[in-house]
Amino acid sequence: MTIDRKALVTRHDVVLTKPDALTPLQVGNGEFAFAVDITGLQSFPEFHKNSMQLGTQSQWGWRSEANPAGYTLEQTETRYGGIPYPDQSTTPAGLWLRENPHRLHLGLLGFAGLELAALSEMRQRLILWEGRIESAFQLAGKPVTVETLCHPTLDLVAVKLSPGAPPLQLHFPGPAKDWQGHTESEHHTTKATIQTTRADFVRESYHAALAFSKGATLTQSGPHTFLLTGAREIILAFSEILLPEKLPSIVETKRTTLRHWERFWSTGGALELGSSAPERELERRIVLSQYLTAIQCAGSRPPQETGLVQNSWHGKFHLEMHLWHAAHFPLWGRPALLERSLPWYEKILPRAQATARKQGFAGVRWPKMVGDDGRESPSPVGVFLLWQQPHPIFYAELLYKAKPTRTTLERYKTLVHETAAFLASYAKNGQLGPNLIPAQESYKPATTLNPTFELAYVWWALEAAQLWRTRLGQMREPEWDRVRDALPKPMIREGVYTAIATAPYTVTRDHPSMTAAYGLLPKTPLIDPEIMHRTLLEVEKTWDWQSTWGWDYPMLAMTAARLKLPELAVKFLLLETPKNRYLASGHNYQRPNLPLYLPGNGGLLWAVALMVSEKAFPASWTVKSEGLSAPI
Repeated sequence: MTIDRKALVTRHDVVLTKPDALTPLQVGNGEFAFAVDITGLQSFPEFHKNSMQLGTQSQWGWRSEANPAGYTLEQTETRYGGIPYPDQSTTPAGLWLRENPHRLHLGLLGFAGLELAALSEMRQRLILWEGRIESAFQLAGKPVTVETLCHPTLDLVAVKLSPGAPPLQLHFPGPAKDWQGHTESEHHTTKATIQTTRADFVRESYHAALAFSKGATLTQSGPHTFLLTGAREIILAFSEILLPEKLPSIVETKRTTLRHWERFWSTGGALELGSSAPERELERRIVLSQYLTAIQCAGSRPPQETGLVQNSWHGKFHLEMHLWHAAHFPLWGRPALLERSLPWYEKILPRAQATARKQGFAGVRWPKMVGDDGRESPSPVGVFLLWQQPHPIFYAELLYKAKPTRTTLERYKTLVHETAAFLASYAKNGQLGPNLIPAQESYKPATTLNPTFELAYVWWALEAAQLWRTRLGQMREPEWDRVRDALPKPMIREGVYTAIATAPYTVTRDHPSMTAAYGLLPKTPLIDPEIMHRTLLEVEKTWDWQSTWGWDYPMLAMTAARLKLPELAVKFLLLETPKNRYLASGHNYQRPNLPLYLPGNGGLLWAVALMVSEKAFPASWTVKSEGLSAPI
């Protein structure tokens, strides 16, 4: 029996009947997103500021402060064994390079002068099947309704208001370089050109346009603030370049948006579970995670961990996390949503090749924490990570599984080859490290050797790169085979895998990443499933769950699925811990300054796809699936 997809999606529409500082809802398209409060606009940014912010963000909106001191990455380097690593993050140069570039909050559009206490009879609904938000409330005894949409291919939001709605305020915030984007700079400019039904705005690094219905009036009320009265229909658009003279109407935007989201939900993968409480909760997380990753993790650049809601780490993205954000897209029948971001790797290829050469390696060394420019950020941790290096090979393999053609092979052969060349060069002496921090960031780089997950990942990546060559009709690279075959098996102590080979014991906090060696990854000759089984049970028994992160639970569930432990897989996915909390909006809460964490959402979808392919759901559960592909 086929799944009634509309019924599946619609039963998880998000409905709010009161303000919730942790649950702004969003519309977006992967490249741009607009978060709203209970009014359907951004009327109460202060109410949300210290919980989950009301962001208007894009993948392209960045800004750097002036650099009169001429800070360079070289000024933050320390040499370890003769190899330079930019690990000095607290010097003036290190601080500037971490804070710049930073992602911009493009603009706030909300009702002017409202008090939250003046609202009553509030009801808001995110209609997932249509990708739009309906909001209604009473103000001074009069009903107000708001409809909010985001165009699927243009970076604009469309708003329709009921007659007699309060005036609107458009405000352009100053750039904020602090970690979370709280502290706005006063040093910015807004140049406005106001016409009868449209205004155009020139900002320091982007453009905006506001189109509004006839009869409305727009006046400037501050250096960066504008008051709009009498409007029923509004289009607010943003762009890196000058916007066109004609913007789509509300009717055109709504028609295009509804068609886009119906197609999104009607194609690709679907999973319907039974009616028990755990099944429905997991189903809710799955449906909402599909929406949230589509509107925030499917753009032209890798996403930041907090997507397009608000800044974290100055708005920069972490390349080791891109796998968790986006690997699920091909598995759910939407490979194009992963493929959109891969040209960015090609754009930064020369810079990453230069990093490898400077450190004495072949190929390309991908950075860790970056903005759009691809320049590494100084860090005593990030610059020593290795596990993001094989990721482009993993993405290429996912896309080849989705579309096994010569075109795919030719398209990604350079990324695959250059990535493999680095891995073989890095591991040429038959080991990984030192000057290495594993995915479990609990060990000192100077003494870390041969972490379990990274050993298996490098082995897998080198073999996958060789397979890519043979598909192209090329000979295998002998050096890659030599390095792969020289990699040692991971350390075993008391019958279980250790995190690294050189620590006297495994630290039982942070990411239990040794389990990813068979779970996230398929079977390799380095890993014994029986030993991994014992390792997984040891993690279940001894780990400090308070210290774990949102992607740890799907990672563990994938290992359980490979080991044919369905009850344990579900247990990990629904484990009640502070960082496995899924809010009403579907966001994966972590901590006060990280109220959402999209690697958790993407990881959940990846794990579920693997559980379907491995038939790793409890026998008592009802599971119907369509359009899901088996992971690597």
